[in-house]
Amino acid sequence: MIALRKSSERGITKLDWLDGKHSFSFGRYYDPAHMGFGPLRVINEDRVAPGGGFATHPHDNMEIVTYVLEGALQHKDSMGNGAVIRPGDIQRMSAGTGVTHSEFNASKADPVHLLQIWFLPEKRGISPSYEQRSVPAAEKIGTLKLVIAPDGRDGTVKIHQDIKMYVGLLDGQDATFTPDPGRLQWLQVARGSVNLNDQALEQGDGAAIRDEKVLRITNAKGAEVVLFDMVV
Repeated sequence: MIALRKSSERGITKLDWLDGKHSFSFGRYYDPAHMGFGPLRVINEDRVAPGGGFATHPHDNMEIVTYVLEGALQHKDSMGNGAVIRPGDIQRMSAGTGVTHSEFNASKADPVHLLQIWFLPEKRGISPSYEQRSVPAAEKIGTLKLVIAPDGRDGTVKIHQDIKMYVGLLDGQDATFTPDPGRLQWLQVARGSVNLNDQALEQGDGAAIRDEKVLRITNAKGAEVVLFDMVV
């Protein structure tokens, strides 16, 4: 079963410095039909104007992943971390028992375009932690590159939930993924367009997937895709 979540159907937050699109209920956008999918709770596609950003705010008991598509995002948190997140970087912040952080566009001239993704953790009350790694574009071309895993295998970012995150840069190349039985998948098209098992997806579209024996990503045109493979 593949259920499409079209870009045009997402929730919207529009501020003078923020253009946000929400695949699931978030903030003032509430839709009881879209509260998450398995442990996946949030996919926000944010465009932040130069100098704009999210002032210091709290989180707890959430695994938060930031993936920058264009520009640069300045991160600071109460654990003492301060970093700039750029395209190709994978950042994971485990909010655990509680953390505060801020995120601002690191440029005074250029916008930043990012995905922020939240997962429910495998258990509550863990110690807050932070990890950031860079994945070269060459490792993502024509394939689905594993970038996050619960055991941190092969240099991936470790996450406190039974999910794996893959990223692919596809332009004319095909990619396939064979799920293990009983798991869920979500495919997000960050840019470009693809077909997923012959269903057309455009930039911003997502797909909730269950009980598919194989996922075939074809007809890719300038595409950057993010695939989550998750426990139910």
